[in-house]
Amino acid sequence: MTQRLIDQIISELQKNKFVAKAESDNRGYVEVNRDQITDVATTLKNLGFDHVKSVTGIDFPDQHKIQIIYHISSYENLELAKIIFAIRTYVTYEDPKIKSLTGIWDSAWTGERETYEMLGVVFDGHPDLKRLFLPEDFEGVYPLRKDFKIKLEGLFVDKS
Repeated sequence: MTQRLIDQIISELQKNKFVAKAESDNRGYVEVNRDQITDVATTLKNLGFDHVKSVTGIDFPDQHKIQIIYHISSYENLELAKIIFAIRTYVTYEDPKIKSLTGIWDSAWTGERETYEMLGVVFDGHPDLKRLFLPEDFEGVYPLRKDFKIKLEGLFVDKS
């Protein structure tokens, strides 16, 4: 029996001491310290992953940290195109900075900007890190953080 492609990818990452796991035949993830993000991204690019599909942030207010997830895949390699692989890492509220992956994959550009704008994560080295939707002078709680409160406008209730 031949080894599944996802298991081959996991094996390559584990050779480099990264903690990686297969979730199915076509999904897997690696979880790294934020200081290792460019190393693992370079390894995955060398394996054939050629683009970032999305960049997502998840707020964990009780732990004062934000998880950053890059979902990557391939256009060029038809076997890798069937796989979506996640790179997971964390930043803290006190130091919400991480190296940008735009130098490795140009397609990280938009997702990093959205994550910056909505969660306040700063991507060092991003070539154009500015807001997409919010005003440049926006201050306050970032809209996708769980402590963000939606302002209610005056509601009219007819009590008669």
